[in-house]
Amino acid sequence: MKQIIRTRGFFAASLIFLCALAAEPPSALGGDALTPVELGKVEVGGEIGRRIDVTLRNNLLKIDAEKDFLAPFRAKSARGGYIGLGKLIDSAVRLAAYGNDPRATALKIRLIEETIETQEPDGYIGRMAAPARMWNLWDVHEMAYIITGLVADHRFFDAESSLRAARRLADYILARWETMPEDWDRRTGTAAHVSFTGLEGAMLALHRETGERRYLDFCVRRRALPDWDLGIVVGRRRLIEGHVYAYLARCLAQLDLFRLRPDEKLLRPTRRAVRFMTERDGMCITGGVGLWEIWTDDQDGRGALGETCATAYQLRVLDGLLRLEGDSRCGDLMERTILNALFAAQSPDGRKIRYYTPLEGDRTYFPKDTYCCPCNYRRIIAELPTMIYYRFPGGLAINLYTASEAALELDDGTSLKVGQETDYPNSGRVAIRLDPSRPAKFAVRLRIPSWCKGASATVNGKRWTSPAAAGKFLLIEREWKSGDQIAMDMPMTWRLVLGRKRQSGRAAVMRGPVVFCLNPQESASLRGRDAADLGAIVIDPDSIELRTDGGTFRPGGVACSLRATDVGHAKDFSHGFSLRLTEFPDPDGKVVYFRLPDLSRASADELLSGE
Repeated sequence: MKQIIRTRGFFAASLIFLCALAAEPPSALGGDALTPVELGKVEVGGEIGRRIDVTLRNNLLKIDAEKDFLAPFRAKSARGGYIGLGKLIDSAVRLAAYGNDPRATALKIRLIEETIETQEPDGYIGRMAAPARMWNLWDVHEMAYIITGLVADHRFFDAESSLRAARRLADYILARWETMPEDWDRRTGTAAHVSFTGLEGAMLALHRETGERRYLDFCVRRRALPDWDLGIVVGRRRLIEGHVYAYLARCLAQLDLFRLRPDEKLLRPTRRAVRFMTERDGMCITGGVGLWEIWTDDQDGRGALGETCATAYQLRVLDGLLRLEGDSRCGDLMERTILNALFAAQSPDGRKIRYYTPLEGDRTYFPKDTYCCPCNYRRIIAELPTMIYYRFPGGLAINLYTASEAALELDDGTSLKVGQETDYPNSGRVAIRLDPSRPAKFAVRLRIPSWCKGASATVNGKRWTSPAAAGKFLLIEREWKSGDQIAMDMPMTWRLVLGRKRQSGRAAVMRGPVVFCLNPQESASLRGRDAADLGAIVIDPDSIELRTDGGTFRPGGVACSLRATDVGHAKDFSHGFSLRLTEFPDPDGKVVYFRLPDLSRASADELLSGE
């Protein structure tokens, strides 16, 4: 096991003490149904672990941090634009905390030390020339994530110099906030909540770390976070109010504030967004959301679909709801999005990252290491270890299935080590080993995916009799001793999922949580065809067979073979041809939906049909 780093507790200051001292010790209201096991206490294998490793080794450690990120902050000559230094710092901190990798640790130390060296006497850290500071577009956005990264360094590594710098930078913003131009929206063409994406989250993180009320007060009073209740704006209209990433970032800040001051109205935008995604066609089958960064509901799978920043914040918001309410369906959505939309946004070797990941047509990589999407990708990958295991009063919950190990402490003080052995999502077989420090009675919750009918579990070889209902957590409560094992069997059958709106009349091929796609480069007769032609192919649902993909883009990956035809009115496939479909992260995949001879063979998406 990698060395486990004991992280600082995740505490929050209660708003009822706002009239007390200016600095107060953080306290927790509680109320979350689930609490994630801390970052440094989980080691991950499988494809999730591989993605974490290649993101560190082949991306984070390969970027030119000096030229692309640090030099502009030393020069301070810009009058606009965005780099993403704070996001880079945050990802480096978290990847260092995850595995205690000396290379990641050295990089995060260098990034932070050199960033702090650029801080001006008035507290400013940024790349703007003096006349452009604060109120030129994206400067506050840049500063917000620098605060986030510095606060993370203090949280995980007790770095007092980082916390001091974060305070000074936050105070720089607070001291100048009242100078915001009254015509800000008109001048920039961008709504304030979009322009300042991440600001409230940064201030709340600083408040949690320090207990100082002015940062909380800024979010509540000056930014009116409790009163923000924007509806879903479809389309790229004036002020870009329908920006998915910005919307979800504010939802996430409201979830954080809810933990300090529970108020149902703080949950309205989050619940509205999730309903829009799952019940009103706002989310595509892979988890991708929006076109050109904006909420859409027409199920157009081409072009600028699924901004990577939006994908990252979808996962954070779903994790926040899972923690708050304990609803396993949030875990189902997280799993679908991670294994399809998120992993397809990165090249298999980890080096390149996409801005968008469409279902249809060519997928292109973003040409730079800077800017929001590459930086947000690194951040969310570094957070994945905290989305696997969760504690709750009286036990442990397992949300994501992947080879992994974790160490945690239960409410009664029992130390527990837990591990999974599995090739999931290749199969639905998962072996879970529990090693409590002493015999102890506690509960284990196991997420049964909504796609899975007929799941079963055994404990030490004996069948657990409680039903394993799809879309629910299976609860196993008993006295456990070291070496006890749970064996999960979640049968994975092939299923055809009906397309919606622009995808109507066709169906996608799925197995478990994974969407399959067609890579036309594998067939000489299909090369050169566009996505519309490929989507007109008719497939034989009775011919689907499991295959291995030969490790072309993920070790141990799977594929399927099936019969197909170009003849739309064909009644059989005797004169057709063979197709091979691969998992959606295949970098050359171009189409997901196909025609069927009989569309009644397909069923609605169990997660996104609104049922």
